[in-house]
Amino acid sequence: MLNHIVMMGRLTKDPELRQAGDTPVCSFRIACDRDYKNKAGETETDFLDVVVWRKLGETVAKYFTKGRMAVVSGRLQVRPWTDQEGNKRYSTEIVADHVYFGDSRPKAQEGDVSQPPEDFVPDFSDLDGELPL
Repeated sequence: MLNHIVMMGRLTKDPELRQAGDTPVCSFRIACDRDYKNKAGETETDFLDVVVWRKLGETVAKYFTKGRMAVVSGRLQVRPWTDQEGNKRYSTEIVADHVYFGDSRPKAQEGDVSQPPEDFVPDFSDLDGELPL
């Protein structure tokens, strides 16, 4: 049985980094739009929990933020737990092996000199159109 999944969606909030003993673990939720619309013509959305362990989890917590598009590759895991009333419940989550950015870098923040201002227009009028040798 194949137990590998690849999903793409936007983070619903900033990732949470915590420690499980000495091991870092990061968790977040992504909202994934379905490829079809329901009878009312609306796109339906699934919300999937993702868990990332160790160094990759630290990296995700550092660089991903709410609203960023993430491509997640990993395995499905069903985890049983007991609620406060003693009822047995199950949580399904993706245990990620790989997490990639699914969108381009966000716009520069004010004061960030690594990006040109939004109204910047380069001036190439002094160039003659020839490539330098």
